[in-house]
Amino acid sequence: MDVNGTVAEGFEPVRNAFARNFDTLGDRGAAVAVYRDGHKVVDLWGGTKDVDGTAPWERGTAQVVRSATKGVAAAALLLLHQRGQLDLDAPVGHYWPEFKAQGKERVLVRHVLNHRAGLPVLDRPLTPQEALDPLRGPEALAGQALAWEPGTDHGYHALTYGWLVDELVRRVTGQGTGQWLASQITGPLGLDLWLGLPESEAYRVGRVGRVEGAEPTGGLRARPKRSVTEAYEDPASLTRRAFAAISPFPDQNDPAYRATALPATNAMATADGLARFYATLIGDTAGAGGLFTRLFTPETVELARAEESAGPDRVLVVGTRFGLGYMLHGSASPLLTPGSFGHPGRGGALGFADPETGIAFGYVTNGFRKTVTADPRAQGLVRAVRGVLDL
Repeated sequence: MDVNGTVAEGFEPVRNAFARNFDTLGDRGAAVAVYRDGHKVVDLWGGTKDVDGTAPWERGTAQVVRSATKGVAAAALLLLHQRGQLDLDAPVGHYWPEFKAQGKERVLVRHVLNHRAGLPVLDRPLTPQEALDPLRGPEALAGQALAWEPGTDHGYHALTYGWLVDELVRRVTGQGTGQWLASQITGPLGLDLWLGLPESEAYRVGRVGRVEGAEPTGGLRARPKRSVTEAYEDPASLTRRAFAAISPFPDQNDPAYRATALPATNAMATADGLARFYATLIGDTAGAGGLFTRLFTPETVELARAEESAGPDRVLVVGTRFGLGYMLHGSASPLLTPGSFGHPGRGGALGFADPETGIAFGYVTNGFRKTVTADPRAQGLVRAVRGVLDL
């Protein structure tokens, strides 16, 4: 496999790990980017643009990043809070009165971000056609009863997270999350990252699909008594129902799906776009358009990464850790250090920032695997970065 791109001196092990992903872990097409203190130190890509094609992956090739979208969407609510437009400890119903139905008066904005809202499922899942209408998901959640008392437990809101975030952004700003991000973050920063893919950029996004590959020797952690994959196979479980809030799930290669903004699951990004997004959350960054001022104040960074939820996850089964809108370093999703915050995407993608080391990381792929939170390809790259920094 020919690996294209560059690495800064000392980061050669990341190139080696990236090549191994193709040689032994089944990658067909992928890219990884790493920033350190706002400057790019890794920019690699290889393979094919489409998982089932032959056209080469190019520098600007983008892919759907699935649940890595959640970390991007979370920035909208945290920035609105930082600007004094949103109170994290206010009831969601304060901004969205219809949401109060079915005893949901006690759900706080904070609960949306830390996965303690008690709304991971819909009693009647949306059809793919309904999911393309940005109003149908919030309408369904407004009428949905709670699965548990808000704030008392946590469980991954796999799809409902997106509608909760989207309607809060809409009620506060008058724009959907995708529009707001484009006007306030991704557009001004010139990021190759879209929530609601413009038709003008559609040619850059490759086809995705399932791939298989050998597991790395030694494994990443001990196998839990019941994995999320096993829980997903149980149709009555919260796991299965949470991931089936849209049923059947839309074809992720469908242009209509890509053009819709679903803030839980369908952002499109290059590895560089995802990495520089995180780099600019924690510090000033250098990009094609010049220098860009950090987005989050130090206080907002602490909100993102201060532990809000930890322990057995009622949806993902394994133990998870969440800050406000972001997964934190732990056994379910190992990041760089205990202070890292970010979000994986089911099947492969990963984006995160580590304020202590100044590292921001982005990995995207067109080959999805069964993994939900700790894909071995992304983890191999993270371990390589960790080794470079001697952590």
